[in-house]
Amino acid sequence: MQPPGPSARRTLSIRTRDAPPLLPSDTGQGYRTVKAKLGSKKVRPWKWMPFTNPARKDGAMFFHWRRAAEEGKDYPFARFNKTVQVPVYSEQEYQLYLHDDAWTKAETDHLFDLSRRFDLRFVVIHDRYDHQQFKKRSVEDLKERYYHICAKLANVRAVPGTDLKIPVFDAGHERRRKEQLERLYNRTPEQVAEEEYLLQELRKIEARKKEREKRSQDLQKLITAADTTAEQRRTERKAPKKKLPQKKEAEKPAVPETAGIKFPDFKSAGVTLRSQRMKLPSSVGQKKIKALEQMLLELGVELSPTPTEELVHMFNELRSDLVLLYELKQACANCEYELQMLRHRHEALARAGVLGGPATPASGPAPAPAEPAVPEPGLGPDPSKDAIIDVVGAPLTPNSRKRRESASSSSSVKKAKKP
Repeated sequence: MQPPGPSARRTLSIRTRDAPPLLPSDTGQGYRTVKAKLGSKKVRPWKWMPFTNPARKDGAMFFHWRRAAEEGKDYPFARFNKTVQVPVYSEQEYQLYLHDDAWTKAETDHLFDLSRRFDLRFVVIHDRYDHQQFKKRSVEDLKERYYHICAKLANVRAVPGTDLKIPVFDAGHERRRKEQLERLYNRTPEQVAEEEYLLQELRKIEARKKEREKRSQDLQKLITAADTTAEQRRTERKAPKKKLPQKKEAEKPAVPETAGIKFPDFKSAGVTLRSQRMKLPSSVGQKKIKALEQMLLELGVELSPTPTEELVHMFNELRSDLVLLYELKQACANCEYELQMLRHRHEALARAGVLGGPATPASGPAPAPAEPAVPEPGLGPDPSKDAIIDVVGAPLTPNSRKRRESASSSSSVKKAKKP
């Protein structure tokens, strides 16, 4: 036996160097297995044979290739030839039920003849209509006359007690639809731009309305939280210092999460420090923490007092009340700012005559900004002003909102200094 040559040794070394596959692979499928499956039967013969289409009435003869076994059979595509059943009326039926002063019998016969020829394609019927011999008609007039006759014949020929499906055509609605479509297509570029502008303004009005509703809901939550907290403090002072039953504790109204600060409860097993209960939760923002520290310094309260049991509880309640007060003052400042802005805008529109009144001269002295009016008890807001605010109230930008919040926080700290 001869030793393997250099090419065989190279192939053997490459094969031994290859790593085994990680996943099982099937290489049996490929072009090598795709072969034509030829049977031992004879091929079916095809013949060049003539055929006629039953849809044609002129008896035209055509030729095509077809299997020899199908010779003499009907044309297979003749079953797709569907024709519309146009009703036929007699002379007596026309005189009794179908007579119309606006249509003659010859014109009605011409309409039904075209309907049979063109399978109720009324645009083609209108194009082939004899407008020289008969009166000029629109497509809606032709449809209305045809479907009116079909409905009359169906009612006359129906067996009593049967449920009829009578076709109804509203010619007036079709004329209005086409007129509106024509106006839509004949708009000028200026009209299209104006419509887009009005749609954008409508979306802005809806967004401002949603924003006002959200702010009013937030303000109502703050007011409810303040009332609930005050009521709870009043109840705690009047109640005797003893443990109440569990049912009465469960009946206490829950303070909303937006009210003040919600300190975490340490109910886990193990040793905890009282100072941990004084730590502010992460939900309080940095801005509120700074404002809270400044208010505590103004009130002369230490930022980190000695954590006794009673002092921890009182200190947490004080900070929660101060945060709630800060939020209420901030919401009040926001409302005053928006009210003043809307009042100035209302006065500007009144001077320009946009609100329907006479326009005041712009050269006159501008009215001084009035103080925020306090509504009288029992009187609601003016609905006309609400409508104006919905239209002209401009949303605040993020920069103006930040400046307003910083101004309101500084004003709240200054108010806290006053006794």
